[in-house]
Amino acid sequence: MDNMDVFSTLSFAPDEVAGLLDRLDSPDRLWPTLLELVARRLPCDACAVLRLDGDRLVPLATRGLSPDTLGRRFRLDEHPRLRAIVESGEALTRFPADSPLPDPYDGLIPDRLDRLHVHDCVGAPLRTAGVGVAWGALTLDALHPGRFDGLDDAIAGMARLAAALAEAMERRAQLVEPSRAFDERPDPAHELVGEGPAMAALLREIDAVADSDLVVLVLGETGVGKELVARRLHARSRRARGPLVHVNCAALPDALVESELFGHVRGAFSGAVADRRGKFELADGGTLFLDEVGELPLAVQAKMLRALQNGEIQRVGSDRHLTVNVRVIAATNRDLAREVAEGRFRADVYHRLSVYPLPVPPLRQRGTEALRLAGLFLDRNRARLGLRNLRLSPDAERRLLSYPWPGNVRELEHAIGRGAIRARAARAAEGGVLTLNAADLGLTDVDGPVSPKTPPVVPAVEPLTAADLPLREAVEDLQRRMIRDHLARHDGNWAKAARSLGMDRSNLFRLAGRLGLRAD
Repeated sequence: MDNMDVFSTLSFAPDEVAGLLDRLDSPDRLWPTLLELVARRLPCDACAVLRLDGDRLVPLATRGLSPDTLGRRFRLDEHPRLRAIVESGEALTRFPADSPLPDPYDGLIPDRLDRLHVHDCVGAPLRTAGVGVAWGALTLDALHPGRFDGLDDAIAGMARLAAALAEAMERRAQLVEPSRAFDERPDPAHELVGEGPAMAALLREIDAVADSDLVVLVLGETGVGKELVARRLHARSRRARGPLVHVNCAALPDALVESELFGHVRGAFSGAVADRRGKFELADGGTLFLDEVGELPLAVQAKMLRALQNGEIQRVGSDRHLTVNVRVIAATNRDLAREVAEGRFRADVYHRLSVYPLPVPPLRQRGTEALRLAGLFLDRNRARLGLRNLRLSPDAERRLLSYPWPGNVRELEHAIGRGAIRARAARAAEGGVLTLNAADLGLTDVDGPVSPKTPPVVPAVEPLTAADLPLREAVEDLQRRMIRDHLARHDGNWAKAARSLGMDRSNLFRLAGRLGLRAD
């Protein structure tokens, strides 16, 4: 029987089925609605719909589980219960209360008595027509044993409904976007996580512009995930099979930046012992990602204009022009319009780069998304520390939601990482489940409200004053303070500090070494 015929054979009220079918175009509404129906019909403390993505299950919706569960990724080789469900040839897989297999949801069902372990667990693979492997899984869990006794038929019926919905949703998606391959999903290590309103709007905009060859300028504060945006743009473009070449413009030495971008010929300068292709040539047929493009020197910006206009480049030391077919994506945390007005960035290059500006919202504007992202980082640290589970206490969840995140997603990742280490050292995991509290996270409030235009918080630096010292010592003292000050302003980036001081980076290194600052 075709899965689409299931709707007419299952014992669900017409209005229930109609309400689900109305949401086929909106998975973020479809699956929570299904789980509401599951919770009304079945006595479970928690339930979830998960999509199989390669060797892992990705939660699409959960009910009764902690909010961070949506950010977790359940690798089948780490979760034998989920593997058993997905690979089973049976309609249902029921685990006894004393099963020795660890439950992936232990500690993730909020319970006022703080019972950490699930005692009744049943799952069903979701299979769609024409697909030999499971599309995903429906899981139901309870804290008390025996809750699902005698309910096999009801659970199996709910699983058939979920599978039919998955099939209908896949068919609808193929009608809307038939060219999208079934397995075109982002690399798990480079994934944009989040389905709140702000991120949903960003993902829609990324997908809308990805298939064009327009130059995209990704804007946003440090740590918001601009590189992940660039990776998604490339992965969903017609150039996805071509190279994605990443250039960190802030890390390029001034003396070599032109060679790095455009290449050079043998003998062009001291040390050029062979011809070398630059990043534009390496990206031919694919995408060139210019990260921190606002840090490029003005002289190099002028030479990049022709490459942006018509794909023409010229290697250093060569009279010959080369033509490349490159789609450019640039990213910056600077206000380039202001940089243009203040003479630090060329207006013509700015207009070539900002054909399609794409702002990435800061974490503090993404609602409860900090918890979903926390789940991703909790799961990574759980695996690294060899724990059954790593979870957040209620006060830790409140702290994550109230903190303004001046360092955005990168700061959140570091907070979870250090919190896991502190908690592991401070106390034993109960049955393999370790709980992070607010103190473990080590988050301190920043002074005053944080707005999108607020610059990153930097360490305080003493005022630049000289005491009653001999002239040479006073000058060196001033130099030390200025170098520290500029390094603090630029988050320890030596290349940026050198530019703001009007120096070559190698000269700054030598001066810092002479002043005893390289250890800083």
